[in-house]
Amino acid sequence: MLEIKGITKCFNAGTVNEKVALRNVSLTLEKGDFVTVIGGNGSGKSTLLNCVAGVHLVDEGSIHIDGVDVTNMSEHKRAAVLGRVFQDPMVGTASNMGIEENLALALRRGQKRGLAWGISKKEREMYRELLKPLGLGLENRLSTKVGLLSGGQRQALTLLMATIKKPKLLLLDEHTAALDPKTAAKVLEISDRIINENNLTTLMVTHNMRDAIRHGNRLIMMYEGQIVLDIRGEEKKKLTVEDLLHQFETASGEKFANDRALLS
Repeated sequence: MLEIKGITKCFNAGTVNEKVALRNVSLTLEKGDFVTVIGGNGSGKSTLLNCVAGVHLVDEGSIHIDGVDVTNMSEHKRAAVLGRVFQDPMVGTASNMGIEENLALALRRGQKRGLAWGISKKEREMYRELLKPLGLGLENRLSTKVGLLSGGQRQALTLLMATIKKPKLLLLDEHTAALDPKTAAKVLEISDRIINENNLTTLMVTHNMRDAIRHGNRLIMMYEGQIVLDIRGEEKKKLTVEDLLHQFETASGEKFANDRALLS
């Protein structure tokens, strides 16, 4: 479903600020894989996600999504097959529009719009049914402006919008980092349900080691622009934070230095 072959990305090449963010990274995700990505600051995890999304074009290597070469495809063209939820709950929705209007925009993404564009009674009922399982009462607030929602409610709505058309690949970019622990746990619970019910292939970047271990069927850990650990199956199910730290130190030759990840 996602095939990354030998990608390299360098910022500010040839200057004193040159930074090689990705070094010959290769990664393959099969359909239905839910992969969590963990690493310290500057490890390359966010750059990897941005290269897959088309925010950054790679300097070398290739990226294929569902067999299609998207290496040189623009971000807006890739958006047709991707769903993405960002760290900031304010991104991904139109705050001055209602919940049902935001869902309608997501549902019509990629379609031509004419004068007859509107929300039918049948469509409104569909939105209510989609919102009910979130357990946030949003199904009774369809006309509420999204800007009035809490961060957790908004992030849950954004997740629903990103997956309403069942994308080929779902990208979760530290989508709970700006939330309090209780709300973050709720959004992750909703994420798990939507991903599992729709068998979505997912790449989730997180700064939280426990979340990286607890969610998904596979974990990759990055260091200095490379994947140094790839843990899956039974090994991942039995994994602890202590095990992960030990394996990281063995693979990288360094102690993991990121208090945010360790203390979350």
